[in-house]
Amino acid sequence: MARLPRLSLPGFPQHIIQRGNNRQAIATSTADYQSLLALIDDNARKFSVAIHAYVLMDNHFHLLATPDTAEALPQMMQAIGRRYVRYFNDSHGRSGTLWEGRYRSTVIQPEIFLLACMAYIDLNPVRHGLVAQAHDYPWSSHGHYAGLRVDRLVAPHPLFWTLGNTPFAREAAYAEMVQGGVAADRQLALTQSALSGWALGDALFVADLQTRTQRRVSRMSAGRPPATSS
Repeated sequence: MARLPRLSLPGFPQHIIQRGNNRQAIATSTADYQSLLALIDDNARKFSVAIHAYVLMDNHFHLLATPDTAEALPQMMQAIGRRYVRYFNDSHGRSGTLWEGRYRSTVIQPEIFLLACMAYIDLNPVRHGLVAQAHDYPWSSHGHYAGLRVDRLVAPHPLFWTLGNTPFAREAAYAEMVQGGVAADRQLALTQSALSGWALGDALFVADLQTRTQRRVSRMSAGRPPATSS
């Protein structure tokens, strides 16, 4: 069965997951995390990709990003992947592949899923038992949005500004949202959509996306009714 081409549409936020090969570590030291962050920052700027949220884990990372062009995200991820593998292999005296194949990603409907995706990303270290609270983890964008530090990598999506009229109000509202967690069904939808490559949104959003690309954006073509059992 042929691989599904990536869905990369300019101007739409995309949830991206890149895993280590066979779940192996991709970062084992502060220098590793710093190097990966620097590569993401450099190449996001080079290829005009806005990074709205991120988390770097020991064996995978998540990004929430909006590319300016259809080619921007693949170019950015290819550059990050190749350069980081060289760095990691040289630093740790190893050779061979580091990544579990190509990165996974899909387009999400911002009005419904963008803020939930940001919270989902921030809470990844909590779900994995690494920290008790999202603000305790240093390798995510949560500190920026919670007002704990300024992160030059982060480019807030316009929807973030709707959380309040002042920086303090937005930070407090966002921290409260993250503290409240992400519903299990939304968490599952965010994970499965990124891994499968199918767009995540309501029927109107998916139908509109389908008019913008020849690549199928959902398991069922837009507008086709589900089959019924006899």
